[in-house]
Amino acid sequence: MTLRWDLVPGAIGYLVHRAPSADGPFEPVDHGGRDVLAVPGPVYWDTTGAPGGPCWYAVASLGAAEARPPRGLSRPVEACPLAEEAEPLELAVYADRAAGRLDPVWHMLGSEHLSFLISEESVGGRPIGEEVRAALRLAWAELGAEHVRAHSILHDELGVYREEDGEPVYDFSGIERVYERLLALGLRPVVEVGFMPHDLASKPDATIFEYRGIISPPRDWERWGELNRRLAAHLVDRFGIEEVSRWGFEIWNEANLEVFWAGTQAEYFRLYDVAARAIKSVDERLLVGGPSTAAAGWIADFLDFVLAEGSPLDFLSTHTYGNLPLDVGRALEARDLDGVGVWWTEWGATPTHFNPISDSAWAATFVLHGMKSAQGRAQALAYWVVSDHFEELGRPAGLLHGGFGLLTVGNLRKPRWWALALAEELGEELVELDLRGDGAGSLVDGWATRHGDGTVQLLLWNGTLEQAKAGGDALLGRTVRIAFDGLPAERYSARVARVDEEHSNLAARVRGHAGWPSSGQWEELRRADTLAEEHLPAREAPAGRIELELRLPMPGVVRLRLEPV
Repeated sequence: MTLRWDLVPGAIGYLVHRAPSADGPFEPVDHGGRDVLAVPGPVYWDTTGAPGGPCWYAVASLGAAEARPPRGLSRPVEACPLAEEAEPLELAVYADRAAGRLDPVWHMLGSEHLSFLISEESVGGRPIGEEVRAALRLAWAELGAEHVRAHSILHDELGVYREEDGEPVYDFSGIERVYERLLALGLRPVVEVGFMPHDLASKPDATIFEYRGIISPPRDWERWGELNRRLAAHLVDRFGIEEVSRWGFEIWNEANLEVFWAGTQAEYFRLYDVAARAIKSVDERLLVGGPSTAAAGWIADFLDFVLAEGSPLDFLSTHTYGNLPLDVGRALEARDLDGVGVWWTEWGATPTHFNPISDSAWAATFVLHGMKSAQGRAQALAYWVVSDHFEELGRPAGLLHGGFGLLTVGNLRKPRWWALALAEELGEELVELDLRGDGAGSLVDGWATRHGDGTVQLLLWNGTLEQAKAGGDALLGRTVRIAFDGLPAERYSARVARVDEEHSNLAARVRGHAGWPSSGQWEELRRADTLAEEHLPAREAPAGRIELELRLPMPGVVRLRLEPV
């Protein structure tokens, strides 16, 4: 069922409810994302109901001003999901009609803590440091990545801060080595300021993850500010203000979760304020942001604190998983905070480690739905993370273990990688796309672009948000009839690329195999690590028009490219 509604002024999201009758009881629809249930609107597609059975829907809005529990429900509407396959979708691409610019919000990505860049250890017989560097280089080359955000730059393993005879001693050489490696790969850091150095922590035994990042407030707030000031000053001195002003300093990570913060909300707000002022004291051009919360939490309270205290704020950052990112920019508008950006510094298919959904073809469609939803609503939607070289809850025990990475250990590409790579290939000049039929603009969505040489590309995907149907559902597959109009040439070569259960899907090639590949299997997998793409017969374009038809399974992604010949 596709639901559409009018936007409510000031709302950051909407909670869709369903009931067996108009009288209720209405319950929120849960598509199994394991995080935030609300969606940004004004469209939602529900595949969790029973086909052929009538039901009623109502929607509640979440206000930006208070971001408290949702307001009252809308008037219910009756619906009945189809019990048979839908009629073919009709899609028209108008190559001669400009439709704005495609914003590559995927150019920021997450990574494991960046000391991995200089690691000399190995996992599964694979060198960690070498492969993480190669993974980030691939992200730069194939996904257009520009920024990388990672945890724990102040961890004691880099020796940033210690106290001798009660006096602070600073050493930024470890951070220099890490950032030099990152910059050499063509990427810039988002400096996540945390976790707490041991000698500065009020509770040094409060830690998280295998590498024991300290989640404590500082025992000395003045020294916390001085650490931040010296860090920013050193980075500016080493790399130059023109460079560092393009990075961003994000204060802490997910302090609204007890596992990440051993203090109170008020103590986090103080942590932010002290750090942000100290960094800005070095140079006003340095960008600072927060609250870097899980599940879009604390947004209203944080912004109210910033306004009340006059704290610096250049970007609002938060996280969510398993769902489309909320329109948190509305909370900025409600407070007249002009010029503050929106950075989703973590986002992904699931908030849980070791989840098979991360290796699935379904996740490719999820990624594209999210990136399109964020258009015009955020400057960054950073997928978490680049590589399966990741150790927060333990290092990988085998090749496909449901890791967060877009790439496996060994840097084999998962379906999510291919989805972003296809989006990156589109370029930025959008053209008009008209899609009609059951699930159009919801279950099935897409982008069309044109290039200066006359090439036209269509990227189309079919995916439910419901993770229980990640393996597919015949009723959700679609036939699509496509017409390209306004083509400037008379004859075109045509290529089609696919990402689905049978194409560009590493999981299908290693199904039934556990553990690590043998050396021979590694070579075989590397040879197969290519995008599934085929050439179609050349097409004539009489009167600037080409028609064709294709089958788009759910989950499935297809890219059509027409090039003048």
